[in-house]
Amino acid sequence: KIGSDILTGDSGKCNIIHSDGSGTKSTLAYLHYKETGDPSAFRKTAQDSIVMNIDDLLCVGAVNDILISSTVNRNARAISGEVLGQLISGTEDFLGSLRKHGVGVHSGGGETADVGDLTSTITVDSCAVVIMDRTDVIDNSKIKPGLAIIGLESSGQANYEGFENSGIGSNGLTSARHDLLSSYYLEKYPETADSATEKEFLYCGPYKMDDPLPESEMSVGEALLSPTRTYAPVIKKLLNCNRNSIYGMVHCSGGGQTKCIRFGNGVHYIKDNFMSVPAIFKEIQKASGTSDKEMFRVYNMGHRMEIYCDAKAAPSIISLSKSFGINAQIIGRTEASQIEDCMNHVTIKHEGQTLNYELGNSLSGIG
Repeated sequence: KIGSDILTGDSGKCNIIHSDGSGTKSTLAYLHYKETGDPSAFRKTAQDSIVMNIDDLLCVGAVNDILISSTVNRNARAISGEVLGQLISGTEDFLGSLRKHGVGVHSGGGETADVGDLTSTITVDSCAVVIMDRTDVIDNSKIKPGLAIIGLESSGQANYEGFENSGIGSNGLTSARHDLLSSYYLEKYPETADSATEKEFLYCGPYKMDDPLPESEMSVGEALLSPTRTYAPVIKKLLNCNRNSIYGMVHCSGGGQTKCIRFGNGVHYIKDNFMSVPAIFKEIQKASGTSDKEMFRVYNMGHRMEIYCDAKAAPSIISLSKSFGINAQIIGRTEASQIEDCMNHVTIKHEGQTLNYELGNSLSGIG
């Protein structure tokens, strides 16, 4: 949220603070660690937590002088010191890689707490704060009818990444984990599930983590653990070149392809030109029987960053993203709201289906 200038006393500045974390994705690193003895997957967890903060900050135009603090809560009986070492070094290495690509982000340290009474395994969370010029803030309230929507792909491999990304990000991982992984994990690691949940919904999938993921070169575990991609290097350069053409940006995290409904006024979001859906989402849907409407509401389904811009600026933005090895395309447009009281609403057209979302009961439960 954009606050007052309480940290600087400068009316031309504002301070922005953001908190998020890796969620239950840390459980997948825990399973990998327990099965293999290899703690290195927690480096990915560190990246997950940071990116869920950094990439939200990108959406208001914050790309410099960002300070990150992380909090790790662990059950010391389950999580060893070598895991903490991987989280700490993974954090520092990832922040260093962002700085190499011109993104001004620095570590402010953090806190590690042994709280076995509160958590059976581990949680990894972060907080980010930045002070920036008010005139540089990108305000999503400016999203209006008549704009192009550009999506930046969530899967594949950017030229600043050392690995192929499945596109999963860090949303919906509780559902994904239980829908894909087998009862083997519930029986062997009961601490990774909520005992109050009916057993039929826990680890009810067909796979173990080292099984191959259909239509992919990854294993199921590799795809689920794939660290959340940051778009920071892309957005940093984009704002240097096209800031005046951008009306808003949406990080399609909590709420998936419906998150945009929260921004602008009197806007009908039409998304009818999606990229190919990554293999991980196809398999989650196949294993769980989840409806298309729910899949698009929970997961990013192929692009996790949206740029709202003048149509004439779209070619240069798409070209810039592709120069980083990240596919991008116009996935839709904004028009004037067509429903009562001119409320925002979303229409998704995909593979012959038309999915409609409105504010209210149809979006309840989105984080």
